[in-house]
Amino acid sequence: MRPEIVLCVARDNGDVGRHAARLRYIAALEGAGAEVRVVAPGDAMPDGFAGLCLGGGEDLESWRYGEPDTHVEKPDPERDELELAMVRRAVARDVPVLGICRGFQVLNVAFGGKLVQHVDGHRPMGTEVIRHEVTAAPGSKLAELYGEAPFAVNSRHHQAVTDAVLAPGLRATAYVGDLVEAFEATAHRYVVGVQWHPERVKDGIDHPERIFRSFVGAVAALAPAR
Repeated sequence: MRPEIVLCVARDNGDVGRHAARLRYIAALEGAGAEVRVVAPGDAMPDGFAGLCLGGGEDLESWRYGEPDTHVEKPDPERDELELAMVRRAVARDVPVLGICRGFQVLNVAFGGKLVQHVDGHRPMGTEVIRHEVTAAPGSKLAELYGEAPFAVNSRHHQAVTDAVLAPGLRATAYVGDLVEAFEATAHRYVVGVQWHPERVKDGIDHPERIFRSFVGAVAALAPAR
């Protein structure tokens, strides 16, 4: 039986780009063997779920990590509230969690960290694709997937995490310069965040399916029988 994973995404609002983004996440998770339940702002929080995936989207409100707003773009307070509550529920139950881009940032804030509100050079314009090479930290879940060799990731963000604002309980597992590009929780079975977008397979990054297979595999292994 396929494990049920809740996928948190932005409001659709009839926007073609947002709808396409939602379909990419669903395809990636289903391709890795999951049964996907989509949750967006305005939806009720599910009572139970075997895994939680947090997708990309708007900036978080800066007050949620104790900082004034210096460069926050188009936040969705209802989405922030929903996703932070779902992370707290998932972590309390030690349910596997995967955070992607905004989801990576949501996880850092949920664990008590902050965000750098703007960095240059990491958000493409138009059809441009920005790529970076990263190397997984030895002994990390990322290293189990990619080994010790550098691999290519994409970049579609303007807010970021550095060591200075990384939450307690999270271990950085990849960097681009001084920016944390991936992390994992040290006291939970599977909580992983990546700043890149592995669901965007046409961006030409290395082995994007490995992240989803690892996550769905963890959910299947750790979920109680239904």
